[in-house]
Amino acid sequence: MNDTYARGRELAEALNPGMEQALEERYGALLPGMPQSVVDFACGQQYCRPGLALRDRYLATIAALTALGGQTAPQLRINISAGLKAGLTETEIAEVIWQMSLYGGFPAAINALNVALDVFRQEDDT
Repeated sequence: MNDTYARGRELAEALNPGMEQALEERYGALLPGMPQSVVDFACGQQYCRPGLALRDRYLATIAALTALGGQTAPQLRINISAGLKAGLTETEIAEVIWQMSLYGGFPAAINALNVALDVFRQEDDT
């Protein structure tokens, strides 16, 4: 196991438990190694990089997914939840989503706010 994969796996399990297994179950037969590649590259090589705090990386991710629009709702849900675990507040998440209304449009921001509200409710229920 290489260092970036090990670091990525640790981070993925801390912020999104079961992600690698869920990817394996859904895509593993079709794309062997894809789940491990996601964990290694996205989590181990990107989110674990020095130079930017993890919470800030999630803030940037939430902003980008918001600006991309409604088709990113599943990924937005996962990253809002992880962002909360990484130290973001609900207000910070809502504000960065609303800021993206300038770049992704009002529908994209409103759709993302609806996703955020769902995640906040789910997190409050646990």
